[in-house]
Amino acid sequence: MAWRLRLVPEKTNIDFFKLQFVTFGISVVATLASLLAVAILGLNFGIDFKGGTTIRTESTQAVDVGIYRQALSTLELGDVSITEVFDPSFRADQHVAMIRIQAQEGAEAVTPETIGVIETALKAVDPAITFPSVESVGPKVSSELIWMALLAVGAGAAGIWVYVWVRFEWQFAVGTVAALIHDVVVTVGVFSIFGLKFDLTIVAALLTILGYSVNDTVVIFDRLRENLAKYKTMPLREMMNLTANETLSRTIMTSTTTLLSLIALIIFGGDVIRGFVFAMLFGVIIGTYSTLYVAKNIVLFLGLDRSDKPKGGKPADHEFANIDA
Repeated sequence: MAWRLRLVPEKTNIDFFKLQFVTFGISVVATLASLLAVAILGLNFGIDFKGGTTIRTESTQAVDVGIYRQALSTLELGDVSITEVFDPSFRADQHVAMIRIQAQEGAEAVTPETIGVIETALKAVDPAITFPSVESVGPKVSSELIWMALLAVGAGAAGIWVYVWVRFEWQFAVGTVAALIHDVVVTVGVFSIFGLKFDLTIVAALLTILGYSVNDTVVIFDRLRENLAKYKTMPLREMMNLTANETLSRTIMTSTTTLLSLIALIIFGGDVIRGFVFAMLFGVIIGTYSTLYVAKNIVLFLGLDRSDKPKGGKPADHEFANIDA
């Protein structure tokens, strides 16, 4: 018989509701603390949301991001992002980089004088470097990006809510969206508390977290729906525990393999994607937690109408007789 790696036993009997008030309380406190952190401490917005200037460079020499960053470090420009651009259409000796510099205090964009100083500093380390384009983003455009980012996350959550409501029942939709809000708010709260840079890549990570979290939740809810038809007289709490245990191996395997790839990216991926990967790393952990301890707890609290699955073949005594909670 072939040996197979198992992260969890083949059969488990974990009572996920044993500490339901403790786990749910932790989730509520974490969500409120995150909201307070964002309200009081704010977010460390990146260039995308604060405005700034993007300088495109080209050179016949290979781009060395470390040397470029070291050359600009003495200029006290604030938040500086340097990324190398790859394109199959580039010539073999065409090396392109994008340098993004935050708006300087008291100005909407980097002044021509400052750009001249930047070009001089880069030419000192790469005499072949040229500057084909310089573009600036003002505070007005940046504020619009913030609202568009909020709209994107909100629209994603609303779409998921509608999908789950149509596919299952409204109680499942409420539980799913509550878990998604919990995941996003706590993740944003971590960025606020630790002062991590928050830019458009983090918004992309939040949208990815929404998709990851709802995928895990829908798998459990789909199995729960099957069990509702299979075990018509089983109390809802026992059925939810059974469902969570039946899908636990899949949940842990998915999160573990995802975390392994993210850990590799955060170690070897470089500075450019580190913020995105960290958001994803934390989001996968908090998303797995909310799948097991938030979404279905809310469904249990709301109860499910099982009137179309009468217990013991007897009709309900009143309209709430078959609501299991």
